[in-house]
Amino acid sequence: MFRSLRIRNYRMFVAGGAVSNVGGWLQRTAQDWLVLELTHGSAAALGTATALQFLPMLFFGLFGGVLADRYPKRPILIVAQSLMALLALTLGLLTVTGSAEVWHVYVMAFTLGVISCVEVPTRQAFVVEMVGRRDLSNAIALNSSSFNLARVVGPAIAGVLIFVLGGTGPLFLINGLTFAGVISSLVFMRKSELHLSEPVPRAKGQLREGLRYVMEREELLMPVLLIGFVSMFSQAFSMSIALMAREVFSAGASSFGLASSMFAVGALGGALLAARRSRPSRKVLMAGAIGFGLFQVATGLAPFYPLYLLLLVPTGVALITVNTAANASVQLASSPEMRGRVMGIYMLVFTGGAPLGATLVGWLSDLGGPRAGVMLSGVLALAGTGLALLATRLIGARVRRTVPATA
Repeated sequence: MFRSLRIRNYRMFVAGGAVSNVGGWLQRTAQDWLVLELTHGSAAALGTATALQFLPMLFFGLFGGVLADRYPKRPILIVAQSLMALLALTLGLLTVTGSAEVWHVYVMAFTLGVISCVEVPTRQAFVVEMVGRRDLSNAIALNSSSFNLARVVGPAIAGVLIFVLGGTGPLFLINGLTFAGVISSLVFMRKSELHLSEPVPRAKGQLREGLRYVMEREELLMPVLLIGFVSMFSQAFSMSIALMAREVFSAGASSFGLASSMFAVGALGGALLAARRSRPSRKVLMAGAIGFGLFQVATGLAPFYPLYLLLLVPTGVALITVNTAANASVQLASSPEMRGRVMGIYMLVFTGGAPLGATLVGWLSDLGGPRAGVMLSGVLALAGTGLALLATRLIGARVRRTVPATA
């Protein structure tokens, strides 16, 4: 389960990332709570903030993957992480001094999204350079474990700190400082032990080449389409937790943190289960997608807060199962010179649909209540799973008909 940790560079990266991930979830929780405070509980405003953070991926995500293939990945990550730290510290100072307005949060969320267009596909493609292909699936699952362990700890700590410190500002400052962990791990890695891929020379048509590469390979196309449909609504699920906790069950900040942590407990369990698998299978991928849709509907129907908390656990298991299986499937099926562009496409569909999903869930929650928004998200996730399978078969059949004709 933990075999990738024997590799020094990866062990440092995970340790540094674990610290930064906790800070990231402090900020994510604080951001949601800050928007609700500044707008007096507006679900639409919360949806807008979430949408703005993912919107840049729609426009720049593919170019971020091209840059990941063209340039060494470690220096890109160091610069990107430093800029993210600066953003967190800036918003923290604005909030602590009482100067923060909701448009400040919107700007920070959008700018963070722009940086993530390059940082995320680069970080995803960098994993194989640390561990090699043999341990890639395990390393991806352990990354998810670290992320979701932070997701357990972060929101719970955030809820307490918001209460104890009397506001969200200090949490942004703390997050800015936690970036030192992952930046230090990148700086002090042993370059000689990395499995570096040769940068791809700059040339015309590299973006189209990446798109064609995915379209022509069903083992890439199916998980990419599936994660696109599922993540459109899974990315807004943390927003839904905030709405359900505050508006339906009248929970305070600490209880809201508990709800986020229960979801993350399930996600952590799902990630550890994934770490035990040598390779992901299509059955596991489908089971995770279907399970996530069904449990979303169940959480929306929960009549009592304790039952809602319990249902968040299997929801987290299902979501992380589909996420880790799709990520590992795509990376293992990609050639080294194409991996950055493939991960750029993957992250585009993974996060690019979030603006639509978050805006739709926020609007539906304002119109029919948070329960309606959550339940419809689950139904649409199930429908998207079916559409992904259908689209893969149709596109695959078309490719098979055209290839002999052009040969």
